[in-house]
Amino acid sequence: MPLQKKPIVVVGSINMDLVASTPSIPLAGQTLIGTDFTTTPGGKGANQAVAVARLGYPVHMIGAVGEDVFGQALLDNLKEAGVETEGVTRVAGPSGVAPILVASNGENSIVVVPGANGKMTPAIVEKHADLIRSAGMILCQLELPLETVSRTLALCAEARVPVMLDPAPAANLPDSVWTQIAWFTPNETEAALYIGNVGAPEEASKRLLTRGLKGVVLKRGSEGAYVAVAGGEAKWVRPFAVEAVDTVAAGDCFNGVFAVGLLEGHDPWTAARFASAAAAISVTRRGAQASMPTRAEVDAFILSRG
Repeated sequence: MPLQKKPIVVVGSINMDLVASTPSIPLAGQTLIGTDFTTTPGGKGANQAVAVARLGYPVHMIGAVGEDVFGQALLDNLKEAGVETEGVTRVAGPSGVAPILVASNGENSIVVVPGANGKMTPAIVEKHADLIRSAGMILCQLELPLETVSRTLALCAEARVPVMLDPAPAANLPDSVWTQIAWFTPNETEAALYIGNVGAPEEASKRLLTRGLKGVVLKRGSEGAYVAVAGGEAKWVRPFAVEAVDTVAAGDCFNGVFAVGLLEGHDPWTAARFASAAAAISVTRRGAQASMPTRAEVDAFILSRG
């Protein structure tokens, strides 16, 4: 890869996932006996950064961890994966955590407790403005305070750095941010918050693009991804059939790898196929960051599937 490639910079959450395996997701008031428990590094921002790093693409993380035992473990894991962490701030108090239930069929239920992520202020982002301006693309999610995400988008707009926003967990966005987003990547539930009844993806993507977006990826699970570009084409990217054991962070894997594909010069549909292959591999493995594949694994997977 040429050395002049601009890095991807992820501005987002860093969590420790507390994962319990269960026969099924419990109903309200129901108690189940779990089959396994692990602690594994997660957080949508950190997951996306690791997905990028595993492909050998340069990536920097801007975020916050606490001064607890999880904070150091989270930092160490990012560094080991190849993520540059000079943009990660240590703050007083606990790190973010995410209790996760994973059913035997791969479905999951997640509660995110922000911890240090909730202390990520716009001022912290401002300290790393030069790093943001140096990026080839910024990846954001909505696990940080909304005012921090909004300031990040404004900085990117000023510097003409494209932003990929994963609206998870879904939250109302100020009208001003829509034209500052290059790629918007909701799943079906998240898209419904912004346009109501989603309906056919063809219509949903058109309605989202009218907000001023440059591109939309509607992530539709087993149906695949519908990729649409403002003033251009819109096409399905069909999924790869695999036996899922854990769907945690599959969407994060997709976003990180999709960004790499775009910055390496691929058209959006080729980049989305590359990302779909990586996400397919990730759901066959346990854990969030632990499930992210290498470039060699993704290339071999695509070759094996024709």
